[in-house]
Amino acid sequence: MNEGKSILKTTVPVLVTFFVMGFVDIVGTTVAYVKHDFNLSQSVAQLLPMMVFIWFALLSVPVGIMQDRKGKRKTLTLGIVVTFVAMLLPLLAYSYGVILFSFLLIGIGNTIIQVSANPLLHDVSSKKNFSSNMSLSQLVKAVSSMLGPIITAELAKLTGDWKNIFLAYAITSVITAIWLYSVDIEETRSENKAATFRSSLGLLKDRFILLMVIGIFAIVGADVGMNTGIPNYLGSRFNLDVAAATQGISIYFAALIVGRFLGTVLLRFMRSQKFYLLIVIMNLAGLFGMIFAPGPMFARVMIFIAGVGSANIFPVIFSFAVEYWPERSNEISGLMIMAVAGGAVMPFLMGVTSDLWGATASLFILVACIAYFLFISKVVLNIKYED
Repeated sequence: MNEGKSILKTTVPVLVTFFVMGFVDIVGTTVAYVKHDFNLSQSVAQLLPMMVFIWFALLSVPVGIMQDRKGKRKTLTLGIVVTFVAMLLPLLAYSYGVILFSFLLIGIGNTIIQVSANPLLHDVSSKKNFSSNMSLSQLVKAVSSMLGPIITAELAKLTGDWKNIFLAYAITSVITAIWLYSVDIEETRSENKAATFRSSLGLLKDRFILLMVIGIFAIVGADVGMNTGIPNYLGSRFNLDVAAATQGISIYFAALIVGRFLGTVLLRFMRSQKFYLLIVIMNLAGLFGMIFAPGPMFARVMIFIAGVGSANIFPVIFSFAVEYWPERSNEISGLMIMAVAGGAVMPFLMGVTSDLWGATASLFILVACIAYFLFISKVVLNIKYED
């Protein structure tokens, strides 16, 4: 009983950090409001997600090396503190430049959190519960992402200022940081050398690993593109106001939650390769449905279908790579986190496309990202894993 209470005492605060991890998705809602407040073009507004996700490419391996020296809990706490500072800035001064710098810090903080949270969760979980806790952690993050647009809209109605979402997130961040730092966690130490740029990049010589890394780049880009592009798509295509258009983001994240529940069940009965094909086809069906949607209600249904399809592509691709070469999992994980930088590129390309040819045309960027997974499906279906 005491052991169970001890595990609960350490596991809960670590799981809460995944809620803070989900704060990064406020960028989708913020893009719509900032674009409206400063009368920005879609391409200029999409510099916000670029400021966030470029840091995954630049900092993931250095953070992993720092974590090896300083410890996971301290590194994770640092990431939450950086997030707290980032949330304070728009409350102190509100301009496009301040918002850009704020999201730069959100990107740095979130990179640190993502590098540290999963291995720390491993340290506070028993072997039999780790997979379950990993699923739960992604659910916590998805709930956080889903609630962001709802809380923002409600705060805007109650207080007259949508920026109060930053205050709510700042308070949650500092409470989480204090809670986590106050908990005594026995961390595991790796006996292997820490992953480096040289050892990680050397794995890209393997064709399968390269395809999987590109896959992470594509799916994160598509995911962030959906998050940031939905308000522009719904607002431009169906003439909805900002509040109504941003509600589409909550539909998308609700779909991610449903998809992850379904994935947990279906993967018990289906081969992961067949499941992979199912979700890719479902995602594409939702995207094409959005492109040809005759009305906003139909479009929202298609957003949900696309979200259910995309919910498990990231973990499935990640698991393919690790299972293919398990003894190099540390380097592979570093490459995967670096590839999250796709979230900086695809939304920007969507913004440029939207400015040139319209919001609906920008969805073809997402179609191209998901079509990549059909392109590599033959490789995925025929891959042989180590025993």
